[in-house]
Amino acid sequence: MEIGITGGVEDGVDNSGVASDKLYSTPQDTELVWNTLSPISEKFTIAAAFGNVHGVYKPGNVKLQPDLLDSFQKHLGAKLSIEKPFFFVFHGGSGSEKSDIDKAVSYGVVKMNVDTDTQWAYWEGLLKFYKAKEG
Repeated sequence: MEIGITGGVEDGVDNSGVASDKLYSTPQDTELVWNTLSPISEKFTIAAAFGNVHGVYKPGNVKLQPDLLDSFQKHLGAKLSIEKPFFFVFHGGSGSEKSDIDKAVSYGVVKMNVDTDTQWAYWEGLLKFYKAKEG
């Protein structure tokens, strides 16, 4: 379940001009998802927004707040007596600082999307091959 807005551009949808407060989910958002989905199964993932964006940006332009994920876990965990009730997905992870990734994983991220990094790595390989074979 994707909640909040992941900034940037993906699949022709441009969220780059969205108000910055919309780039962050709230404990109430995650609790609503839990209350809606947990009667079906407690095994689901949430892509909560914590300042993440699609694409790669210069360092400092993205204001990731992985500590929000911890606050979501603690907010609902205290009510349910479960340490980490959520399994999170990190959308828009390309170009993120390792320390932010480490924090996010420690707070319950079980899947991370890094499509832009993957595309650049692929392109770099093609370019090296092309230059090596160029006449």
